[in-house]
Amino acid sequence: MREIILLKLGELVLKGLNRHRFEEQLMANAKRRLKPLGAFKVYTRQSITYVEPQSDDCDTAAAFAAMQKVFGAADVCLCRECEKDQDAMLAAIKEFLADQIAAARTFKVECKRSDKTFPLNSIQLAQYLGGELDEAYPHMRAEMHHPDLIVNVEVRETAAYIHGNPAPGAGGLPVGVGGRAVSLLSGGIDSPVASWMMAKRGLSLEMVHFFSYPYTSPEAKEKVLDLARILTPYTGRLVVHVVPFTAIQEELRRSCPEELFTILMRRFMMRIAAEVAHRTGSGCLITGESLGQVASQTMEAMRCTGVVTDLHIFSPVVGMDKEEIVRISRKIGAFETSILPYEDCCTVFTPKHPRLKPTRAECERAEEKLDVEGMVKTAADNIERVFIAME
Repeated sequence: MREIILLKLGELVLKGLNRHRFEEQLMANAKRRLKPLGAFKVYTRQSITYVEPQSDDCDTAAAFAAMQKVFGAADVCLCRECEKDQDAMLAAIKEFLADQIAAARTFKVECKRSDKTFPLNSIQLAQYLGGELDEAYPHMRAEMHHPDLIVNVEVRETAAYIHGNPAPGAGGLPVGVGGRAVSLLSGGIDSPVASWMMAKRGLSLEMVHFFSYPYTSPEAKEKVLDLARILTPYTGRLVVHVVPFTAIQEELRRSCPEELFTILMRRFMMRIAAEVAHRTGSGCLITGESLGQVASQTMEAMRCTGVVTDLHIFSPVVGMDKEEIVRISRKIGAFETSILPYEDCCTVFTPKHPRLKPTRAECERAEEKLDVEGMVKTAADNIERVFIAME
């Protein structure tokens, strides 16, 4: 009897005639994540994606952990395959779920019979298995509403599958079904969370980071690349476009009012990110802006930065407080890296009294003496591209 992994689909089952496109993307993403772990067969039947090891050297435990980070799966189950015989199912339950049974004080058996040729219906099979378990394990009692352990038995066309309580999956939609986006990735807490949230909605990501050497250190750049590595189990492989930003910041400091420095810097960031989007075939931008968190994230400031591009800008954490953002950052494993004490370019030349309510007109007046188009093109033409593969 072998172990396989089942991915229970979440909102994908609500899709209509194009549902197969979502399922195919999920399977393609799963296959890429599984490639370093051995030969696995991946296919979908009746709203379940099956991940079957094809040889003894497959790392099933690592595959199970990897599948928990594949967007599109609501639950992930490690299952024991067995014969479609009620006594074989009972034996598999006792062996495969021994540890969970020992820890549980209440239990419930849930059966699903997709193979209608099986002689017992779902209720009859659950009653038989439940009765046998109740007799075999006196420390457990049946509880239909809130049991410690749910014993799941699925009778399908080729075999029966046994599993206990499922592990939570990543949810959302498979990466790639929503198109491609450019995400502005700083070294802070917010932007990795924003990137993760939009990948969860099916967007493939191109990452843009603004690097101001020597004002920011190589360690600060490596910190951002580490954040990208943390995201790759969820997003798939990434490209980080590292933008040389020093010359633009120095020109802004020389030529523009100090109180507008931060907002003008952000306007250049959005222009360059939009140029990267154009060159990579991306359809929108993603930022980690949270309303009112800093001077450049007031309503007026965000309006001034957004008008420099006609691309749609997604800011998924805009209405969240810091505690909510930190909670997600910890969940995805980014928090400890995000708080490392390496400053990014947003802290360079920070004005003492930044303008909280800038206007579009004053920003445009300040930029009149600048070769905006030339500065953007030079920065975009000198981007360093770092390819982040899944480990």
